[in-house]
Amino acid sequence: MSKPLSVIPTQRSEDWWQQRHQQKLNECQALASKSDIVFMGDSITHAWEVEGKTACQHYYAHQKTLNLGYAGDRTEHLLWRIQHGEIDGLCPKLLVLLVGTNNAGHRLDTPQEIAAGVKIILEELKQRLPNTKLVLMAIFPRSRNSKKPMRKRVNSTNQLLQQFADSKRIFWLNINQYFLTEEDVLLESIMPDLLHPNAAQYWIWAEQIKLLQQKIS
Repeated sequence: MSKPLSVIPTQRSEDWWQQRHQQKLNECQALASKSDIVFMGDSITHAWEVEGKTACQHYYAHQKTLNLGYAGDRTEHLLWRIQHGEIDGLCPKLLVLLVGTNNAGHRLDTPQEIAAGVKIILEELKQRLPNTKLVLMAIFPRSRNSKKPMRKRVNSTNQLLQQFADSKRIFWLNINQYFLTEEDVLLESIMPDLLHPNAAQYWIWAEQIKLLQQKIS
């Protein structure tokens, strides 16, 4: 039986992606072992530099952070980046991982395939960052309501991902309730395209990370 694409390290060919990878290698080298928090993921993490910039400055100005989010990345792309130097030499206190929504959306991977990709990423991170606490984020909600196929795929994936947390090295953080109405509806006032959070949601995310940091430190 062949491996799912989600677990096979894959490099992307876009110029901007290659340039960002080199930029992040340089940042990693400059930080060396002095980083406090590393964020890894796709466009939602990437946007800490855009929509989330003000919240990031407010919460993390006193800490050395590294943003390893790349728009459009799936699990296999993030895995390739880990294996090609992006966390080499680092020893952050905390690493926040949010990945998998593009596996669900771009390629319609099954929850089992997405979870397999996340699992191998976690194994790499545990091996390469033995003294770092890993925060595994639940994939953020997609689509307007819980009856939509994409929402169901994400919810099923999150049920699998939660099982990877051991509350010792890997800590589960699900903040999806803050994005939804009481009827589990996702509104454009929260995520304009029903996928990417607006600036206000990054304040919520940062606050929840802070609370978890205080709990596990």
